[in-house]
Amino acid sequence: MLSDDLRREAAAALADAECHQRPIAPLRETYPDLDVVDAYEIQLINIRHRLAVGATVHGHKVGLSSKAMQEMMGVDEPDYGHLLSDMALFSERPVSTGHYCYPRVEVEVAFILGATLPGEDCTEDDVIEATEYVAPAIELIDSRIADWNIRIGDTIADNASSAGYVLGEARVRPTDLDLRTIDARLICNGEQVAEGRSDAVLGNPVTAVAWLARKVASFGVTLEAGHVILPGSVHRAIDARPGDDFEAVFDGLGTVQLSFTD
Repeated sequence: MLSDDLRREAAAALADAECHQRPIAPLRETYPDLDVVDAYEIQLINIRHRLAVGATVHGHKVGLSSKAMQEMMGVDEPDYGHLLSDMALFSERPVSTGHYCYPRVEVEVAFILGATLPGEDCTEDDVIEATEYVAPAIELIDSRIADWNIRIGDTIADNASSAGYVLGEARVRPTDLDLRTIDARLICNGEQVAEGRSDAVLGNPVTAVAWLARKVASFGVTLEAGHVILPGSVHRAIDARPGDDFEAVFDGLGTVQLSFTD
């Protein structure tokens, strides 16, 4: 467990790394006593600062939603981060890779809430009932930790390695398709570079959203109407380089694009 001063110090180091694209050494090495509680508190320090200077909460994201990633990190549950207004991206506006340390993209089925979810007792049925639409999404992830050398405490403190997100135009009612069997393909510069299916996310992305609602409740947070929830990637993360044009194609859910410049 870290002191409040050390938590603030770690948060400041991450914020500086993000601002200046200068990644830092893993927090677990700099702060050997770092635990998961510390990591979430460090994340929240930086989120509160960004809110204080004008950002707003657009939603949340779930990370480590595959069993393989959990095993690699030595944990038995996912983690989460915040989606803020200054992280919203748009298909028609290319993104500069120079604004990030190590940008990567992931394909996800986004949930757009039409009603606020219950907290610690949230069920999958609650998620279906509260979700107004699902939509195609690409999450831009980044690590402010050097060389993506992360473990669970590093990524949680670093806002679950989140950096941005973009939604496609399609909006589909959650009851109009099987949310467990949505096939998706990621195309980069005209060639397929990854594929996956929505059940790669804890067997059902709805499960990830329900987990998130229960998890954030322990921090006094609710998933509110209008929030975007990213439940986890359907495939491994893909590096983004200058000049890359990505398109995610979802069966029954449309497409979403994201392009990169220098």
